[in-house]
Amino acid sequence: MRRSLITLSLLAALAACSEPANDTNNTQANSDKAPASVNEQNTQTDKAESESERLNQWFAEKYEEQLQQSPLQMTFLGRKDRYGEIDDMSEQAQQEQLQWMDATTKELQSQFDYDKLNDTAKTSYDIWVYSNKIQQEGKQFWHDNYIFNQMHGAHSFLPQVLISFHKVDTVSDMEAFNQRVSETGRAMNQLLERAQQYAEQGTRPPRFAYEKVIDEINNLLSGQPFDDSEDDSPVWAAAKSKTDALVEAGEATAEQAQKLKDSAKQALLNEFKPAYVAVRDWLQSDIDNTLVNPAGVGTTLEDGKAYYAHQLKASTTTDLTADEIHQIGLDEVARLTKEMEAIKDQVGFDGDLQEFFKFIRTDQQFFYPNTDEGREAYLTDARDYLGFIHDQLPDYFGVLPKADLVVKRVEPFREQDGAAQHYFPGTPDGSRPGVYYAHLSDMTSMPKNEMEAIAYHEGNPGHHMQISIAQELESVPEFRKQSRFTAYVEGWALYSELLAKEMGAYENPYSDFGRLITEMWRAVRLVVDTGMHAKGWTEEQAVKYFKDHTPVAEGAVKSEIQRYLVMPGQATSYKIGMLKIIELRKKAEAALGDKFDIRGFHDTVLGGGALPLNLLERRIDQWIAEQQ
Repeated sequence: MRRSLITLSLLAALAACSEPANDTNNTQANSDKAPASVNEQNTQTDKAESESERLNQWFAEKYEEQLQQSPLQMTFLGRKDRYGEIDDMSEQAQQEQLQWMDATTKELQSQFDYDKLNDTAKTSYDIWVYSNKIQQEGKQFWHDNYIFNQMHGAHSFLPQVLISFHKVDTVSDMEAFNQRVSETGRAMNQLLERAQQYAEQGTRPPRFAYEKVIDEINNLLSGQPFDDSEDDSPVWAAAKSKTDALVEAGEATAEQAQKLKDSAKQALLNEFKPAYVAVRDWLQSDIDNTLVNPAGVGTTLEDGKAYYAHQLKASTTTDLTADEIHQIGLDEVARLTKEMEAIKDQVGFDGDLQEFFKFIRTDQQFFYPNTDEGREAYLTDARDYLGFIHDQLPDYFGVLPKADLVVKRVEPFREQDGAAQHYFPGTPDGSRPGVYYAHLSDMTSMPKNEMEAIAYHEGNPGHHMQISIAQELESVPEFRKQSRFTAYVEGWALYSELLAKEMGAYENPYSDFGRLITEMWRAVRLVVDTGMHAKGWTEEQAVKYFKDHTPVAEGAVKSEIQRYLVMPGQATSYKIGMLKIIELRKKAEAALGDKFDIRGFHDTVLGGGALPLNLLERRIDQWIAEQQ
């Protein structure tokens, strides 16, 4: 999954956190005390609840302050505060947010007694302190980030917000839409200034990133009102559609609608287009300074090795080194290769594993037609797989999500051949469902045998279930409901692919082999991500290793490797998180024996929202103790 929340916003910074404050010493100090009397215990409990309630009120106030800094995040939550605005994308604004976070952390530490908090409040406290710590550590690497790239650049995200997430119910909502079209121009100009500054200091993404961003900008500027073609450009089409819907709903007159469309057109021509043209022109003028044969950040950036170590820490929420992660990857690749061999033998294939890979990669039975009918068949089958797993959920979970889930094809202007399927959360109030997005422009990169596992990863019991339950929690402060610790979020989704087998999925052995492919995919990531960014591997070496160990189509492999090159460290989070969840489940099963309840375990994993992995382990340890 690629969470496309703007990386410059404060909440996205919170999401990319690393090693949290560890309260082991506090816990140990408490456990060494002599047993308290019943009255003393009651008094301690009352104090903990009082201090915790006071802290939760503080979190509520600070989180609201934090939200008010990001109009886009409020839109994602279904709110219409500052509805005509877009976040300030300047480095000064990022600096102010960082200062705000540091000031609130110092306030937290000075005003609250950690020892008087209950367990839930202690976790909230630790997350806040931890989030600040990783943000402060990351400040020195701001200039190492690639502002414009094919994975999470604002150039495609902001139009997506306008098209898919800016809900229009009234005339004023549409006026806010038009204001945001203009604001997009301002935001793009701010980001261009930063990209130019970083480039002067030697930070440029590989050439393919420039090329893909240029293509995406051309797609956005293709059609009315930017040229004389018969087709509408994506944002203009959305503006017309949203305005016409107001007329149909009786919310606007024809005269009002025409004024709204005129306003949208002027914003597109006068603010939106000039900013995008400026970005495109600069990328074209600077492209000769980029690397045609890209390398990892450890090779290309002056402080690349330190930057990559920070990215690993932030992505995995551990202190694992690149060498350690690389070795974990090698070990997992070896283990999964044996499981692949077993399925190859099960289906009676006459040949070695590489020949089986070729068969999986080329035999037409594993692919939908590269037609509109084939694309619709993919979406239909994905919905059917999710329908099956939905019926099994009550046997494995006590708490189920209330939010709906829909499956959609990625919007044409940002669709890429072979790019990874992904998920966007719905709103906490359920007014907008969660969306599983599929890239379907090249059906040869989306094989049938892998799609079942991918559906469970992106939908239920994966991302949709975990994120929806987190947003619907009533036991934690609001800021924790929106936390996105990558190792936890992606680790859970990858664990869900395996869990689905336990739930009765993958009846076809080729689909089970597809599940192994997707898990091997994540194991290979540990090897090639660290290989490129820490060990000097070339893009060609990474592609070869990927192809040697998976039957993944070459187009998808190239897309994946290019993703790792512009998002160093992020891809390692999946397998590291999954392995931790499996480790914790085995730990609970061993400790509880017949008392182990799978529903209780899963509810405990999901019931605190996303957590750094060591805080997740603490939560599971507490649950084990309670069950004992």
